[in-house]
Amino acid sequence: MCVFDATHLGDDVLLAAREPNLKVNLGWAWIPSETKEGYAALKANLESRGFQLKAVILDGRTGIPTVFRGIPVQICQFHQLQTIKRKLTLRPETEAGQTLLTIGFSISKTDEQTLTRELDEWFKKYGAFINEKTYPLGTRHWRYTHRRVRSAYNSLRKNLPFLFTYQKYPSLNISNTTNSLDGYWSRLKNLLGAHRGKNKERIRKIATEILRKQTA
Repeated sequence: MCVFDATHLGDDVLLAAREPNLKVNLGWAWIPSETKEGYAALKANLESRGFQLKAVILDGRTGIPTVFRGIPVQICQFHQLQTIKRKLTLRPETEAGQTLLTIGFSISKTDEQTLTRELDEWFKKYGAFINEKTYPLGTRHWRYTHRRVRSAYNSLRKNLPFLFTYQKYPSLNISNTTNSLDGYWSRLKNLLGAHRGKNKERIRKIATEILRKQTA
């Protein structure tokens, strides 16, 4: 099992792969931005070194699961909830948003069948609401009136097939979050904090050296 996640260190993006049960990094790479190509390159690097990926945990960035087609993919439930809260806020103004936020908070306590049913029922009640359109004054171009609620719903729907992979493969002991790497990023940034004031290239070299010593 392997967690793939990226973090920003200044203008740089650092992508790493970590085995959460053994608490070791398997590989890492500096990438221009979080794209499928960056994840695919790190995946290929691990496989070229003899690692066999039995399952992966991702943060939910669009398009990345396709890189791991054929491998069980778990999208981090914590990141999914953070996405919903960011789109809806903790105090949605509409009934549709409030109900959807409640559904989002239940992710870690439910299963795919139940969540699917709840989303079906939600859409049956609020589908017309999130499909409402507004024409800004003086234009012929429309936009969805309740874009944030619609976006939160679509995010849940899109990621639904990957939110409960850990329940489908109990023998693989898959984590339902990327917490292993999230915690590692915090420790790495604390170490780099001691070097605050160094130029970007120096910070990158220090981070690279830390990673090199802590990678299998």
